[in-house]
Amino acid sequence: MAATETAETGTLTDAAETAVRPAVKCLVWDLDNTLWQGTLLEHDELALRPGVLETLKALDERGILQSVASRNEYDDAWARLGSLGVADYFVLPHIGWGRKSDAVRAVAEQLNFAQNTIAFIDDQHTERAEVAYHLPDVRCYDAPDAAGLPGLPDFAPTVTSDARRRRAMYQEKFRREAAQSEFNGPDEDFLRTLDMRMRIDRAAEHDLARVEELTLRTSQMNATGVHYSDADLRALLTDPDHEVLITTVEDRFGSHGAVGVALLERQPGRWRLKLLATSCRVVNFGIGTQLLRWTADQATRAGVHLEADFRRTDRNRIMEVAYRFAGFDSKPCACQEDGRQAAAGAPADVQRLHLVPQRQTAPTTLTVTGPALWSGDGTGTPWA
Repeated sequence: MAATETAETGTLTDAAETAVRPAVKCLVWDLDNTLWQGTLLEHDELALRPGVLETLKALDERGILQSVASRNEYDDAWARLGSLGVADYFVLPHIGWGRKSDAVRAVAEQLNFAQNTIAFIDDQHTERAEVAYHLPDVRCYDAPDAAGLPGLPDFAPTVTSDARRRRAMYQEKFRREAAQSEFNGPDEDFLRTLDMRMRIDRAAEHDLARVEELTLRTSQMNATGVHYSDADLRALLTDPDHEVLITTVEDRFGSHGAVGVALLERQPGRWRLKLLATSCRVVNFGIGTQLLRWTADQATRAGVHLEADFRRTDRNRIMEVAYRFAGFDSKPCACQEDGRQAAAGAPADVQRLHLVPQRQTAPTTLTVTGPALWSGDGTGTPWA
């Protein structure tokens, strides 16, 4: 049961050998003889395959999104998913007559997920082979494996309170996007209609699972791609020279949950931003940029320079642009002369960017509240 098909050979590989891969973030289901038993177009008496409902529920509770790639008439298939009581589990269903690989690719692009975090399940070997050929990073499973998927390492991410709401948060995201498409006016004016509230807090122990998850799941808006384990984060949490900051966002459509993390080290004359990462769900709202600007404003008030670790990956070009646009550069500064040893724990390919910060004006598209790091006051204070 614990097996996937490799793109190269089409043979089965034990899941223990693939446990080093990133956890699956979205599973795309075929319908006929996969999700349900029977074929819709042949007017079969359809019923869910044994174990499928349990798998749908288990993955949903873990924050793994689920979608559909099926060759059927959309209205008929969607109505049948509704009559079976499972339609609500799926986001961005692709039901039509195109190639399955095109549907799976579209789901990944619409969710802004890397293809190596997508899985596909289908009863037809030819369909799995077609997807594997065009999308070699996508994991493919045979329909009989459906009931056993929750037991595989690939489907065992860290489960947090945000993870349990992930499907709801994406559905809220799609409603925001629909509202934006209907809005006539500049993007900034639309953002103001959202009544967006961003809160930055010092992380507590109960936040660490989500902080660790952000260091693992976030790839585009992640300055280093370095994973911080629960043990790493607990050590930083009790270190007086470090700040572990977590960012949450909500608006009139609902809560985005915890969407950002910043790990800040206080050093004489400068602060070192060891990690800045924000969820891809809030890229369009500029949350990462605002978190960076808020940190620069705090550093200015503290009278210190700001240093930032950056490591280029195949996904985080947007993060490099954000740092450069904020004024960070690679020019050496006297404030760094005593900090060579402090950076020794970082990977060898991490760049050390530098900024002489200046006061930043508060954004007009959202309200921001956070602790006064420059004074040591932990009370939430509006950015003004």
